[in-house]
Amino acid sequence: MTTTPQTLRAALQSALTSHAMLEIDGLHAFEFTLDEMLQIESMDGRERKVWRFSLAQVDAAEFDAALQSWVINDGNADHRMLVLEAFAASDDDEEDVE
Repeated sequence: MTTTPQTLRAALQSALTSHAMLEIDGLHAFEFTLDEMLQIESMDGRERKVWRFSLAQVDAAEFDAALQSWVINDGNADHRMLVLEAFAASDDDEEDVE
């Protein structure tokens, strides 16, 4: 069973090291960084969208257990964020050994 990180910052740091995907407001982020702030970039059709959150806003995010997502506010509106686990394929071929 997967455990939910206690904070959004912890979930994002884990996502960066495991190359997990991030979804915000229903859009898959093609890039995000977490240093002095959280910056997320995504494409909505032909439109590039960018979200920026301060570390204080990241730390104030709340986990919605019913929807299994984080709710973060940028000072103007709430945004729903999912941290999706990454899966990697193995290069090893499984062979039955008799």
